[in-house]
Amino acid sequence: METKLTLRLKQKVIDQAKKYANDHETSLSKLIENYLEAVTNTSDEEDHISPLVKSLSGVIQLSNNSDFKEKYHKHITGKYL
Repeated sequence: METKLTLRLKQKVIDQAKKYANDHETSLSKLIENYLEAVTNTSDEEDHISPLVKSLSGVIQLSNNSDFKEKYHKHITGKYL
């Protein structure tokens, strides 16, 4: 069931939102509906981990004493300088 909703927004925000919706070939109503649905979604659908990702989990064993930031910095420095 669809129901009307009245919102009070700044004109600049409305204009920007209308342009965004038009650029993305959707309606302002649908844009707001999608946003509200996303921020109020309490299901675990987004937290679902695919079987492929689960199978890759734990494949690489890293030592606890490695300084990865220093190694990365050396790598980037050598690559670009």
